[in-house]
Amino acid sequence: MWCWDGQGLSTEGRGQWSWAHSASDSPTVLLNTFWSRKPGCDSGFGNLLARQLDLRGLRVLAACLTEKGAEQLRNQTSDRLQTVILDVTKTDSVAAATEWVKERVGDRDYLSGVPSSLSESLAFLLLCEQGLWGLVNNAGISTPTAPNEWLTKQDFMKILDVNLLGVIDVTLSVLPLVRKARGRVVNVSSIMGRVALLGGGYCMSKYGVEAFSDSLRRELSYFGVKVVMIEPGYFKTAVTSPKALSQGFQASWNQASPEIKELYGEKFMANLMKSVDLLETTSCQDLSLVTNCMEHALTACHPRTRYSPGWDAKFIYLPMSYLPSFLVDLMVYWRNPRPAKAL
Repeated sequence: MWCWDGQGLSTEGRGQWSWAHSASDSPTVLLNTFWSRKPGCDSGFGNLLARQLDLRGLRVLAACLTEKGAEQLRNQTSDRLQTVILDVTKTDSVAAATEWVKERVGDRDYLSGVPSSLSESLAFLLLCEQGLWGLVNNAGISTPTAPNEWLTKQDFMKILDVNLLGVIDVTLSVLPLVRKARGRVVNVSSIMGRVALLGGGYCMSKYGVEAFSDSLRRELSYFGVKVVMIEPGYFKTAVTSPKALSQGFQASWNQASPEIKELYGEKFMANLMKSVDLLETTSCQDLSLVTNCMEHALTACHPRTRYSPGWDAKFIYLPMSYLPSFLVDLMVYWRNPRPAKAL
């Protein structure tokens, strides 16, 4: 998602920017939030955030994978929201979307010729007349996920292409626009970017997003750009869909070698499926806990570096990430099923 702001900015008592609700003077945010062909722009964090920011008066540019999802989102929002089709795994698609964004927000640098004596608020208003105020990278997939030995290199690359390399490609492409507005980059990681509980590319990709965001935050701080990470726990979205995860486990099991199947055993697979089914009841259904963090990261005068929405993130996984490795290992052993041939 992309955002930009215009001339109607002021500070509220909450320490957040406010603005007039018109298409010509509201900030612009680019939402690179929609990947899965099934949910597209019409479900999950991306859909809710797009509608939430639109109601707040921001100008939203939503990147969707399919035209059907884009149309559904436009029907739910005001004329301020615009959509573009984007496949983050294809550089040509990213380049075309970037040009589309430039046409809508402008790419002039309003810092040139601004006297240093101008107040911070006035400089902010000038900078936000053109350029991209916010980029939200939320596009992601979670399958195939399985014990690493069950997977192939292509299985890892499928997730890394979307969750990590896609984030990097989109961010680097629009970064000049964000820098000119002294705006925000909001990258959605996961609590799995702090504690690797699963095999496959998902945790790897989120660890990569964490590292990319940390280095980018330090580099862009010299130019007034803030980089924020959102690290949700388990929420009921397409990424945590028990059906999709179960199908991914089954497909990975089917392609595993006879030796691997003998090592793990059918009982291991059955217990794995049961643990996936528990996500239906344990995942939080209130997606606004996450989108409120995203909105705060975009609109607060002083956003946090990291947000960890969800009770499980705050009270289980975040504390786990600070424990000694041997304790975390013991907790994971206790939680996970045991292979048939384990010593």
